[in-house]
Amino acid sequence: MGGGGSALRVCADHRGGINWLSLSPDGQRLLTGSEDGTARLWSTADGQCCALLQGHESYVTFCHLEDEAAFTCSADHTIRRWDVLTGQCLQVYRGHTSIVNRILVANNQLFSSSYDRTARVWSVDEGQMCREFRGHRNCVLTLAYSAPWDLPGAPCMEEAVAGGLLVTGSTDGTAKVWQVASGCCHQTLRGHTGAVLCLVLDTPGHTAFTGSTDATIRAWDILSGEQLRVFREHQGSVICLEREGSGGFRAGPAADPPCSSSQLVNRLVYSGSADRTVKCWLADTGERVRTFTAHRRSVSTLKYHAGTLFTGSGDACARAFDAQSGELRRVFRGHAFIINCLQVHGQVLYTASHDGALRLWDVRGLRGAPPPTRSLSRLFSNKGCRRTAPAPPAPRSWAFPAERK
Repeated sequence: MGGGGSALRVCADHRGGINWLSLSPDGQRLLTGSEDGTARLWSTADGQCCALLQGHESYVTFCHLEDEAAFTCSADHTIRRWDVLTGQCLQVYRGHTSIVNRILVANNQLFSSSYDRTARVWSVDEGQMCREFRGHRNCVLTLAYSAPWDLPGAPCMEEAVAGGLLVTGSTDGTAKVWQVASGCCHQTLRGHTGAVLCLVLDTPGHTAFTGSTDATIRAWDILSGEQLRVFREHQGSVICLEREGSGGFRAGPAADPPCSSSQLVNRLVYSGSADRTVKCWLADTGERVRTFTAHRRSVSTLKYHAGTLFTGSGDACARAFDAQSGELRRVFRGHAFIINCLQVHGQVLYTASHDGALRLWDVRGLRGAPPPTRSLSRLFSNKGCRRTAPAPPAPRSWAFPAERK
C-alpha cells in the first residue's frame, strides 16, 4: 500500500532540529525556525535559501511568515520581526518572562503565548505590548484569533467582540476566550482532564475545537462557553487538529495558526494522535467517519490539501492519504527523526524535521492523474545545498512545568 515518494531536494543548512515551517500567504517563500537559534527564508521557486535570520539567544520555538515580514519567537523570551528581503531584524518584542511558545499575526496585531502563563497582544509596528491576558494556571501553548467581522453582530455582544476574540489553550486543562479590546476573560472552557495541546476555530460558526492529552476533542461555542460535543475514540493524546480549508494548529516542539474563515459546512475535522492514527470526524455531530492507520509512531502534524491528507510522524516518515477513501497513496522516507511540520505548495510537499533538514518532495499524480512531463527534479536540484542532513540532535525534553496548585 502506498508507493515511495521521491525527494526533489534536501536542504540541511540548519545545525539543529527544525521546530516549525511557515508558508507566506502569496506562496513565494518558506520560513523555518530551528534549535540552532536561527531562522531561514527559502524560495518556493527553486528551493534556495535566500536569507539567514540571526539574533535570538536560544532556540526558535515557532515562526510565522507574512508576505513582507517574518516573525520568530524563542526560548530567549523574545519575539522578533524581520525584513524578508534583507534579513534585517526590524523589531524585538520584549516582556514575556519565559519561553514564548506560539505567535499569531492578525488584523495588524501580534499575539503570543508563553510558559509564563500569559498571552499578550502587541502593536506590530511599534513593538509595544498593548494587552496582557492573565488567568491560566500553567503555561499557554496554543492560540487562535477570531476577528470582529467574523462574529455575530447582536447588540449585547458588540462591545465585547469589538476587538475580536482570542482563544488560548493551556496545560492547566482549560481553554480561555479573551476580549482583545478589554483584556477581560470572556469565557473559560472547562471539561478536559488533561493539557490542551491543539486548537482550531470555525470562525463564522464561532466554534472552537480543542485536543488534549485526555485523548478527546471537544467542540465549544466561544461566545457562550457551552461545550457542544465530545469526540471520543482516540487511545492517546490528541497532538494536532486540521479541518478542510484551514491550517492546523498543534503544540509540542512546533504549529501554523488557522488561516481560513470558511465555515464547516457538512464537515470534517481531522485529528492526529499519540495512538499512531488520524481520525476524521463530522464536525457537527462528533461521528467518526474513518481512521487513517500505517503510522509507526505518534502523528505529529497534519495538512489537508486538495483532497489529500498529508501526515508527519515520529517514525520520521510523511504520508499522503486519499482523504475521501482513507487509502494510503504515498510514503515519503528520508528523514532521520520526527517530522515537526509540513506544508504543501503547488506540486511540492515540504517537510521539516528534528534531524535539521528541510526536504522537498514531488506530489504530482496523487489523485490518480498521470504526472506532468515538466521536470521538477531539475528545477529543485541540490546544487549549492548539502545533500545529507547532520546527525540528528538529542531530543530535548518537552515536559511541561508542574501545575501550581
